Order: sequence, then C-alpha cells, then structure tokens
Amino acid sequence: MSQTTVYVKAAGNCIVYDKNITLGDVLKIECTNIGMRRAIQQMELYRFNHEHSVVFSILKVIEIIHEAYPNMQVVNCGEQDFIVEYQKSTVKSSVWEKLKLFLIAIIVFFGSAFTIMTFHIDIGIQKTFSRFYEQLMGTTKPKVTELEISYSIGLAVGIMVFFNHFSKKKLTKDPTPIEVEMKKYNQDLINTKVAESDEKGHTIDVS
Repeated sequence: MSQTTVYVKAAGNCIVYDKNITLGDVLKIECTNIGMRRAIQQMELYRFNHEHSVVFSILKVIEIIHEAYPNMQVVNCGEQDFIVEYQKSTVKSSVWEKLKLFLIAIIVFFGSAFTIMTFHIDIGIQKTFSRFYEQLMGTTKPKVTELEISYSIGLAVGIMVFFNHFSKKKLTKDPTPIEVEMKKYNQDLINTKVAESDEKGHTIDVS
C-alpha cells in the first residue's frame, strides 16, 4: 500500500451531464492496482444543485483519495485548478443548428465583404489600378480589366490559404488561425473563471 502511486490528470474545463459526479467523470486516473483505480474512479466528488459551474482545486481530489487510501501517493499530471460545468443532456434540433450556421455564414460573408470594400476605398485601389494600367498600356483603363480579375482571384485564394480551410477539408494538417485563436480564447476564459473563483472564495478546496 505504501508504494502504490496513483496519477491523476484534470483538464482546464470539463462538461458533465449528470448532477452527481465522480472522480472518474472529470479526471483521467492511472494506477498499477486496477482494483484501486476503479474504486477511485467511483469516488463521489460533488453534487450540483442550482449552480452550473464549479471550480475545484486538485488538493480537494487528493484529500478525497487520501480519506480512503491514507498512504497512497497521488501525483498530479494536469491542472492545479479546474472547472466542471453541468449541462442538461438535450437533443439539439438539426434544423435549428443548420439555421444558426446559415445565419452566421451570412453575417460573416457580408461583414467580410464590407470590411474589404472599406479597406479598398481607404487605400484608393481604383486609382492605383488606373494609374498602373495607364503606365503599362499607355491608354485609359477600361471599367474591368485583367487587373481586377486577377486581383479578385488572388484575394480569394490568399484567404483560403491563410485560413487553411476550403469547405470541410483542410489544405494542410496544421490548425487553422481561427482554431488557434479559439484555443487561446478558451484558455484565457478558463484562467479568468479560476481567478475570479479564487478571489471570491468559491473554489472547492481542502477542508
């Protein structure tokens, strides 16, 4: 017993769909003693009442394990503090999900188009094209030329290459810039929630 070690790993944020949660619901647990590992996974951690998210200290997890196994060595391989969010298990309407996706796509499309147009107006791209065409061809530029066509194609291709995405397929296996920024945002959000919980004294810690 004195030489038994259990390794626990908590992610920064965990979502559960049952109000009664155990250590196995929110932690990855590894131990050479399979019986002990299963017993630890079934240990009760918390029961949600009216709240929807709770911040836990990993020390609370260690305390719960030591109550059953006082001589066990617990090694934390994850976060020092982690958030557990309770959500009701509901079946989402595929029609509603598609409608939301369509609305977001429309907003993003027209918002991006407006941004590109205002940028072109600010830099005076029409005057630049006209001046370049006159210097190159020696005549007045028509309304539409190869410059606008090639520029438009190059802009679309450049956007797809930069965002590393076309339809449902990625151009490369690397994460897209949006995925990277969303990961950063989620991590900042988790850190903020944990810090606020600590400041308000709401973090569930050792007794």
